[in-house]
Amino acid sequence: MKHLYTFFMIVFVANVYGQEMDSFSNYNKNSARTLIESKQGNLLMAAYGEVQFKQPFNKTTKYNGELNAERMVLLFGYKFNNKTTFISEIEIEDVKEVYLEQAFMNYQAKPWLNVQAGLILIPMGIINEYHEPTIFNGVNRPQIANALIPTTWREIGAGITGNIPSAALRYQLYGVNGLLGYNNGAQLKGDKPMRGARQKGSQSVMTAPDLSAKINYYGIKNFDIGLATYIGNTESTLFNNVNRDSSNQLKMADSSVIGVRMLGADFRFKRKQLQIRGELFYSAFANTIEYNAFTKRDLGKSMLGYYLEVGYDVSKALHMKKKLIPFVRYSEYNTHNSVESGTAVNPSYRNEIITAGLGYFLDEAFVIKMDYEHYKNGNDVIVHQINAGLGFWFR
Repeated sequence: MKHLYTFFMIVFVANVYGQEMDSFSNYNKNSARTLIESKQGNLLMAAYGEVQFKQPFNKTTKYNGELNAERMVLLFGYKFNNKTTFISEIEIEDVKEVYLEQAFMNYQAKPWLNVQAGLILIPMGIINEYHEPTIFNGVNRPQIANALIPTTWREIGAGITGNIPSAALRYQLYGVNGLLGYNNGAQLKGDKPMRGARQKGSQSVMTAPDLSAKINYYGIKNFDIGLATYIGNTESTLFNNVNRDSSNQLKMADSSVIGVRMLGADFRFKRKQLQIRGELFYSAFANTIEYNAFTKRDLGKSMLGYYLEVGYDVSKALHMKKKLIPFVRYSEYNTHNSVESGTAVNPSYRNEIITAGLGYFLDEAFVIKMDYEHYKNGNDVIVHQINAGLGFWFR
């Protein structure tokens, strides 16, 4: 990855720049955490949503544009007492599809220790947990959040989470059900390996829990860095009612399972008008030879992707009362970063994307966005796309 060193250079430069500051203040909160820490009564409510326009184009192909009420999300919670809170998040996607995106109990056992159980967001990267449209730049979420994570990734589980201000650390540790890799056919595929395997809390299958963990350090003012891991195996319906004495049945069931080892790193840096952020993900898959032979799929052995983004609020320089943030983002990912023998490398699974645009905030909770995206894959197929949209988040 020829641009990968840039990721680490920006982290290093931002770290040095941040170390000149004398205190820390960068404790990021998403909508769920905002409600949990709210002091405004027992009944908690919030909402966010976005409407989008997308128009792809290139020299050889004509495309229709698309207008879409992308999502409307309603959050409802209740504080039973100072220690026990329930949080739920109901998403209406593309107008017609309704999903339960979160639904969990949070019990604060100690100031630094919370116990959570229910339908929980997997703490991997930034966007999977912080995806309210006023938080991220651009009309669309970064593309690797769709191809590699897969956002929005949530599963049923339980674990502990907490914030330790004296150490400037946040931590999360959960046991959750795994991705459903086989259900009357393969759910994993080469171009977006895990996206179709999310169980989303709907009659989830589990043979053994997977592990999800993340730690964030925010002890340098305006700087937040996170490290995350996900370890486990995918689930398979072929293990249901399998005869323990049947070697053929067990072999077939074993061939429908993939081992997943995922690592993620992310950082957010903001000082005055400048903001820099990035995410990096690496996933290794085990048992892909057997899985691909059994399912006729082309799952890779590993995948790798990252993005780097810089934005700057120019409202002060232009003497504007409303925030105006131009930004540029470079993304690169390859779901065939490596493959086992017998699986052909597909160049179209390697993608580079340049995104440039701006966000105009009529209010801190309401933004109008426009951007341009330049897509290029390993076959040198190039597609351009113009996007526009609006987003809001209120509580």
